[in-house]
Amino acid sequence: MKYWLLKSDPEEYSWENLKNEKNRTISWDGIRNYQARNYLREMKKEDLAFFYHSSTSPQTIEGIVKIVREVYPDPAQFDPENDYYDPKSDESDPIWDMIDIRYVRDLKSPLPRDEMKKHPVLKNMVLFRNSRLSVQPVSEKEWKIILSLSENK
Repeated sequence: MKYWLLKSDPEEYSWENLKNEKNRTISWDGIRNYQARNYLREMKKEDLAFFYHSSTSPQTIEGIVKIVREVYPDPAQFDPENDYYDPKSDESDPIWDMIDIRYVRDLKSPLPRDEMKKHPVLKNMVLFRNSRLSVQPVSEKEWKIILSLSENK
């Protein structure tokens, strides 16, 4: 199993939105960064991810989701009416992908970015080295520390 962090601007799509979805499941679409897309392609069914609120103050990890469908083409790339349309993408060789995720649980307490940054083991997280990526890996050690920090708040 691998671990991940998925970032979402809560004004666009929040943790509460996910919890209110039918079956608490959504397609994680609209990824238009090649490195983030490559990480999507590494994800396997049953992998776990943190759901992270970005573009807010404070930025926080809200909860845990599970990958329930592995990577498949994002149809928005083919739709000229969609904000995520990409005229370079071809249906026979799509550029952009998506996955499906499902709510697993809330963290005991949302964990602010500033609290995570204080922990020495977390200082090298992708989150702090390349904060623009909306999809990023989390090591097993980082995963356990983040859960521990949340549970002990």
